[in-house]
Amino acid sequence: MKRMGMDHDEQLVRDLKRRKKGVLEALYNTYAPPLLSICLRYCGNREDAEDVLHDGFMKVIQHIHTFKAQSTGSFEGWMKRIIVNTALNYIRDHSKEKRFLDVDTMQEMITSEEEIEDHVRDKVLELVGKEHIIEMICDLPPGYRTIFNMFVFEEYSHNEIAKLLDCSVNTSKSQLSKARGALRQRILELVEKQKAI
Repeated sequence: MKRMGMDHDEQLVRDLKRRKKGVLEALYNTYAPPLLSICLRYCGNREDAEDVLHDGFMKVIQHIHTFKAQSTGSFEGWMKRIIVNTALNYIRDHSKEKRFLDVDTMQEMITSEEEIEDHVRDKVLELVGKEHIIEMICDLPPGYRTIFNMFVFEEYSHNEIAKLLDCSVNTSKSQLSKARGALRQRILELVEKQKAI
């Protein structure tokens, strides 16, 4: 997320606490784009991501009086935690399978656990932009996508993920491994397509 600067954040927080006119628009204009990208990573589609973003902003506004920079950290980081928790709750509440993280009904997405070779990795960096990677993450099944995001982007440990999602540590590790395998396979397929051109 692009930092707006401490002075800007401090003023925004003060204005939010005072309910100053125009502050909600300023908050949205400043933080909606980067926070929406987090929502997209978790939800996998724009409609759900926008719902999560809206709910997350409502929670930010409701709880702005609890934010204190010295004890809570940066305003941006505080909002990001609210958005991630809102996304996790949304996924939990809207999952068609209530225990999607514990039930593995899918076949292995790839048959090999080979790491991407160095020469292929260089080609991947040329071919696959950030947006394309985000699209690939959004296409992952919900359980894979959720744990991948939590582990890779939010840097939760498997123990923390297990507690937050009410699943076992082994389930978290397994889902992460499968998510990485699925992404690796998609990337390798993309590289093979480019070779054929």
